[in-house]
Amino acid sequence: MRTIWFDMDGTIADLYGVEDWLPKLRASDPSPYMEAKPMLNFSLLARYLNQLQDKGYKIGIVSWASKGGSKSYNKEVANTKLAWLKAHLRSVQWDRIVITVYGVEKSKYMQNTDDILFDDNEEIRNAWIGDAYEPSQIMEILKELINRG
Repeated sequence: MRTIWFDMDGTIADLYGVEDWLPKLRASDPSPYMEAKPMLNFSLLARYLNQLQDKGYKIGIVSWASKGGSKSYNKEVANTKLAWLKAHLRSVQWDRIVITVYGVEKSKYMQNTDDILFDDNEEIRNAWIGDAYEPSQIMEILKELINRG
């Protein structure tokens, strides 16, 4: 079964648009992860994701915790990201959510070689074995997948 994976920071959550995000993260403050605004029309995104699940696709999140974060801070970050997803994409029933330590090869979480990834990081996209796209392509690609027979 093909899974469509989404990174969070800079892909669906505008972490980098949060004021003082970097100093806060360096101070082990997870609040920027909650304050990040959605980067897409989330009501339409949720509708697309639900339609794709109805067509047999699985939907997942694969996101890193904070760079250099302690084990306890990374756990706090993971809980904050889960709360953000629940607050902003309540109607999406994720098949898998992976919040892992910073720098881990995301392709190790692939469930199938034709899995799809949306990520703002070009290096991560290039290392992905399946199809990988930048955030600006999310809605276009999802719509295309929905319209396939």
